[in-house]
Amino acid sequence: MKSGFRKSLLIVVLLWQVLLLAGCDYFVSEQQAQVPFYNRDSRGRADTIGKLGTHSISIPAGVIDGWARYIGDPGDFADPKIKAKYQRPPESYDLPIESFGFQYRITDGDIYTSFRQTEEDYRRDNETLIPYGKPFPWADVIIYGEYDAAPLNFNFTVQDDFRVSKEVTNIDYIQQPQPLYGLTVYKANNGIDPETGEPWKSDTLARDRMIKKDQAGNIKTYIDCQFTQHINSCHHMFYNDDWHIQVWISYSRTYLPQWQEMEGNIINILDSWRVSPEGKLLGKQIGKA
Repeated sequence: MKSGFRKSLLIVVLLWQVLLLAGCDYFVSEQQAQVPFYNRDSRGRADTIGKLGTHSISIPAGVIDGWARYIGDPGDFADPKIKAKYQRPPESYDLPIESFGFQYRITDGDIYTSFRQTEEDYRRDNETLIPYGKPFPWADVIIYGEYDAAPLNFNFTVQDDFRVSKEVTNIDYIQQPQPLYGLTVYKANNGIDPETGEPWKSDTLARDRMIKKDQAGNIKTYIDCQFTQHINSCHHMFYNDDWHIQVWISYSRTYLPQWQEMEGNIINILDSWRVSPEGKLLGKQIGKA
């Protein structure tokens, strides 16, 4: 009797262990199924993945200047207690990216990637051009995903900038009769300092401002540039409706004539990073090491 009971108990224990092992295997399989496929570079470094605006992307390793921020991530100056408690959702090709940055080379449309020739090029240009006041052929680029219902234009931004300039500094921005590189140009008080009656000697509050509208009359590109410093710089913003993103670019005014080419090349770069929902690349990645 006791022997039969022990045999029955042993069979139950063995069955329970089999079920536990099967459950573990199922759990591991489920966990593995949730881990996305990562494209990697020649060094085995995994890409940064997510959804930028309307498209899933795989950003080559070594490209991002800093790190990518996802929607919901605490800000740089958020309470440390909030940061400690925050848990980002698992990475996927649907996880919405808020922003990231990279270095774009204006002269040929390439981008900086660590452990690639462009890393050496960037370092050399820093050492041989900037100290001697020569135009730096690299632009800082920041991409912002847009996920709300706000219109993708700078209509209000430009109007409000001009209003604040008038109310706070008593500076009127006047449209110039001739466009510049296809841009409509506005100069502070027509380029004249009201206190001296002469051309501005400082552009601290009086940068040149330039816009480009689409066929519907909405401002899609907004640029402001210095004009008095030894190395003038431009801050350039544009929207892209297909991607549903806003792009910020900073560069030497020397390269202002190439503003349209820059916009097109940056979108081409993003297009080269597009992937299917499963992470399969749709083209050859620009900037991959």
